[in-house]
Amino acid sequence: MIPQSLAQRSLWLLFATRVVRLFSFGFIAVILVLHLAATGLNEVEIGVFLTTALLGGAALSLIISTRADRFGRRRMILLGSSLKIIAGVMLTQAHSLPVLLGAAAIGVISPTGNEMGPFLAIEQASLSQIIPDRSRTGVFALSHVIGFTANALGALAGGWVTQWLQAGGMSVAESYRTAMWVFPACGVLIFVLSLALQPQIEAAVVAERHPGLLGLGRSRKIVFKLSGLFAIDAFGGGFIVQSFVAWWFHLRFGAEPGMIGSLLFGTNMLSGLSALAAVPLARRIGLVNTMVFTHLPSNFLLMAVPFMPTFDLAALCLLARHLISQMDVPTRQSYVNAVVDPHERSAANGVTATARQIGTATAPLLAAPMMAAPALAALPFILSGGIKAVYDIALWVQFRRLRPPEEQAVKGS
Repeated sequence: MIPQSLAQRSLWLLFATRVVRLFSFGFIAVILVLHLAATGLNEVEIGVFLTTALLGGAALSLIISTRADRFGRRRMILLGSSLKIIAGVMLTQAHSLPVLLGAAAIGVISPTGNEMGPFLAIEQASLSQIIPDRSRTGVFALSHVIGFTANALGALAGGWVTQWLQAGGMSVAESYRTAMWVFPACGVLIFVLSLALQPQIEAAVVAERHPGLLGLGRSRKIVFKLSGLFAIDAFGGGFIVQSFVAWWFHLRFGAEPGMIGSLLFGTNMLSGLSALAAVPLARRIGLVNTMVFTHLPSNFLLMAVPFMPTFDLAALCLLARHLISQMDVPTRQSYVNAVVDPHERSAANGVTATARQIGTATAPLLAAPMMAAPALAALPFILSGGIKAVYDIALWVQFRRLRPPEEQAVKGS
């Protein structure tokens, strides 16, 4: 049994690193594509960069998270934050595509504005280690709210900081380059905070355990099936990553960075707050039902966004979508950690996260040219919503009968 004081300290440290991480992701999501374009990259090169960043994040997630339970979760978080610092510095200094691609490959750079790399997988395994089953979904929801609030504030700051720099006389390209220094600075802060994490977050030693493929044993079949479905969902999401949404509003309506940042602040705040509603709903109808029946209607709202004739209506439609679209996130995360063996949680989180990142990575190569062509600009939104709807139905068919421990207990009482 972990002493309550140590559990609380580790919990708040993990929350603190999440705040800094999501702030940095939200900050650069607003300006990343604009920064790349100002550097001189064309649409195809931007798509290649985003895909490289997503694939690099997927590779790091798989390599680091599947080893964290054996080699130390804290140690792997420190490694990931070190790579974030190095890549962030490269991103601010690079002028050529090869160097930018090098930063994208190693740096846990998030074009989506959301989680990237191994951090979340290890964080969720660590939280599951120090909290009881009945509290897991609620704690994940709180973590979701905290993270999306930080992400929203980052998006707001990213947009307005660059606009203020430009208003102060700095060139457009230099304003983006200056603002990008926030990213490696946040990596330094994550590294420092992670040094204080307690040994209680580490996986328990299982006698005579021989790690199987990707660190998975008995949980392998479930994890692979979930990973396949999550990859489909993420492939759909890859067509409308946050950086692309910012770019689309700029191209379609001529929106300035400050206005785009304010919009993304709103979407992220609504996404975070919606997680709180997911907790009582999940207790009432179950984790899988909550994941599916809140996600489906959000997909139709997404498909409607590009058909709105004005910035205000398109923004309103996008905000309505985010009011419900992220209710599946804490429930999905809780479900994965509930249905696998405790000593395989980091690996399970890492494999499912990698599948999502690979799925996301393949879409920007297709979406970038569509976004740049007025006749095709609506297509990424339509494809995204349609593919995500297919995922929702398949998930419900495959997993509606596999219940987590807390739901089994309720059913049996």
